[in-house]
Amino acid sequence: MDRQMLRYELNKIKQMGLLMEVNNEVDPKFELGSILKKYKNRRPIIFNKVKGYRMPVCGALYTDREVLYKLIGIRHEERIFKLMEAIANPKPVKLLNYGPVMENIITGNVNVRTLPNPYFHEKDSSTYITAGMLVVKDIKTGKRYTSIRRFQVIDKNKISALIASPYLTNQFLEMEKQNKPLEVAIVLGYDVPFLLASQVSSELYGVDKYEIDSAIRGEALEVVKCKTVDLEVPAHSEIVLEGIMVPNRREKEGPFGELMGYYGQQGIHPIIEIKAIMHRNNPIYQTAFPCREEHLANGLLREVELYYSLKRLVDVKDVHVTLAGGYRFHAVASIKKKQEGDGKTAIIGALSSIKDLKHVVIVDDDIDIFDMEDVELAIATRFQASKDLVVIQDACGTTLDPSHTLRGVTDKLGLDATKPLNNERFERCKIPKV
Repeated sequence: MDRQMLRYELNKIKQMGLLMEVNNEVDPKFELGSILKKYKNRRPIIFNKVKGYRMPVCGALYTDREVLYKLIGIRHEERIFKLMEAIANPKPVKLLNYGPVMENIITGNVNVRTLPNPYFHEKDSSTYITAGMLVVKDIKTGKRYTSIRRFQVIDKNKISALIASPYLTNQFLEMEKQNKPLEVAIVLGYDVPFLLASQVSSELYGVDKYEIDSAIRGEALEVVKCKTVDLEVPAHSEIVLEGIMVPNRREKEGPFGELMGYYGQQGIHPIIEIKAIMHRNNPIYQTAFPCREEHLANGLLREVELYYSLKRLVDVKDVHVTLAGGYRFHAVASIKKKQEGDGKTAIIGALSSIKDLKHVVIVDDDIDIFDMEDVELAIATRFQASKDLVVIQDACGTTLDPSHTLRGVTDKLGLDATKPLNNERFERCKIPKV
């Protein structure tokens, strides 16, 4: 049905008055990315004329919380519970014999360079597919696994894949032991439910991500069979690359301008040989300036995990994994404090809930944690470093943080910016309703 995938959501964003259409010709090398960056990757844009290519490119579609909420029809305060409900109650998909993505099927002379893959930063090693959703089947259970990966274009039918996920790495290595390829598909042109489902942890929940998608969208995800690999893909997606991750072959990948504005290190990564390309008539290419769409969705799932980690320890009101912290390094949590140790307990719970989390601030429930001025007020007036600072040295972190990469470990910090119990000096001034 036409209400699934990218085209439907582009129309919804346009109806909201949020879609910027660029009709002047733009160069996919540097210029396209610089325009996305100029608007801080928060303004949905479609580039209708891309130099050297015949298909439009869209980006920054799912980088704003409020837009994302509207696209899936939820309110901010119910987001955590809706996502947990989808994880707990997955729904089946619907397999179709035919879908729009099958309007064009190319199996000979496959060339991924016919796609307008952008060149984002000065020292990037090549053009990259940054919004590609990788699809594989669990080699033991058959459950479908999806994740956004970055793919470096090497040749017309060859790309490299950064498979940093432990789950995906283990799947590939297990097949490699048998000298067998891992079948993959790469989907471009998806929507918010498909994106959110991809960020649910397979290691933690053991889920079929297509079924999580169906639960989030409130109807069965419609899928079709691929032409050359034993996988299903969304029937209404724009472009699908089919291929195999080749055993015992690696090539250099990177450097690449990463999420936090630094170049990721060069490494040796697996190769995908592209066997077929399916696409709709007049396809729309989906890109992501590194890489807000994925990380906002990932941040929302991190908020689910953070909330439920704290819920076991304290009376938590809400949690916020922040944009400026890359939706992984920084978090703020508000709690209803009931005893003096609650702030410190919340710090311990937060820092142990998400490996990537580096700094956390705990505030009272009278603070708006989505207003950083309000959070700063709490730090300024309720925090004393000698009593309220928690530092954990040499913990696990993430390679997206260059300061972690230097030593392989990271220091973690917690600020207890909650007020003392039963102290009138911290009552906030209010104006009666007029």
